[in-house]
Amino acid sequence: MAKLKKKEYERKLLELQTELVKLQQWVVQEKLKIVVIFEGRDAAGKGGVIKRITEKLNPRICRVAALPAPTDREKTQWYFQRYVSHLPAAGEIVLFDRSWYNRAGVEHVMGFCSPDEHQEFLRSCPEFERMLTRSGITLIKYWFSVSDEVQEQRFIDRINNPLKRWKFSPMDLESRSRWAEYSKAKDEMFAYTDTKQNPWWVVNSDIKKAARLNCISHFLSQIDYQSVADSEINLPPINKTGYVRAPLNEQTFVPEVYASSLEKE
Repeated sequence: MAKLKKKEYERKLLELQTELVKLQQWVVQEKLKIVVIFEGRDAAGKGGVIKRITEKLNPRICRVAALPAPTDREKTQWYFQRYVSHLPAAGEIVLFDRSWYNRAGVEHVMGFCSPDEHQEFLRSCPEFERMLTRSGITLIKYWFSVSDEVQEQRFIDRINNPLKRWKFSPMDLESRSRWAEYSKAKDEMFAYTDTKQNPWWVVNSDIKKAARLNCISHFLSQIDYQSVADSEINLPPINKTGYVRAPLNEQTFVPEVYASSLEKE
């Protein structure tokens, strides 16, 4: 496979983002409800894809659900309950940056749930997702796969780069020391939840830019959308009648530290 050049990547990404805007308009017009789940190994590139999807979209229409650890009260609820409140209404897209599949992965491996709770999740999850589909929700599930070598390099980059260090967590260390357990948990999860109606789509994410383009392109292919004609907008003239601006010396301005240097460029 030929290496993707930066300009070609940026051109293709802009094309896909333009299509995402068209999809957004179609979702609103047709009152669709779309859920996209992003799961996978740590440092597999899920966040980068989510960022590129939402970058040009209206956050009121396409929003990200990235839930924190459950509260003590939430731990006593039906497991899926706290996720249900984040599901889309008509005309909305919700991207789950990790999801109810936490129970099949980190909760199971780290012992945050009991073996019985884990088994109950595996049994009930396919039925829960069938309920969502029957209710009119389009559910798309992505698993981001990254090789051990590439994951290690990304972890090292996070540790050494102060702009990325916040991404590194104690759980990342645990994921390496429990690599085999996580792999077995993923295989078991797929065995139960990779169904014909709601399959897992695996994204090869060793090359981040290619993974982004491949995932977004596939996502667009899963929705039968059409272009929506834009309504005509006529910009009216500004009406300043009856307004007198307050004296500028009575306002507090941000210091223009960079103004003079930028003007010289």
